[in-house]
Amino acid sequence: MPADAAGERAMRGVAQEVRELGGTGHLLRGEAVGDEAALVGAFGEARDAEYAEVLSKCRDFHAELEKERAAGKFTFAELEENEEDLAKLEAWLRKVERRDRFGASSAQAATAAVFGCREDLETFAASVYEAADHGSAGQATSGS
Repeated sequence: MPADAAGERAMRGVAQEVRELGGTGHLLRGEAVGDEAALVGAFGEARDAEYAEVLSKCRDFHAELEKERAAGKFTFAELEENEEDLAKLEAWLRKVERRDRFGASSAQAATAAVFGCREDLETFAASVYEAADHGSAGQATSGS
């Protein structure tokens, strides 16, 4: 791990968990021996794989909203469900970003994709609000 405060906090937390489980944990500082570029590359590949999963889930998120639009399901229940799904996506992205100690190549694409999900959800929310406004206006008229 890079020698910085965030890395040290993470490793101290792991050592503490090991001790709480009855094990022994010690932290050491040292230098990388061997091909440091290969080590950084391995970390990058692992994060890129996680970012690829985030990107896949973003595609699924957009597909779900499109399915709801096609079915005309502009309900608050659908909006709430999709808000929860987006919150999970955003939390997942933050977890991957915290593990991304060396700046994986697909980090920016994953961040942009999650931002795109937020924008798509806001557009969907506007449709839900519009449907609710039209529905309540129609109910008020029919009750007169």
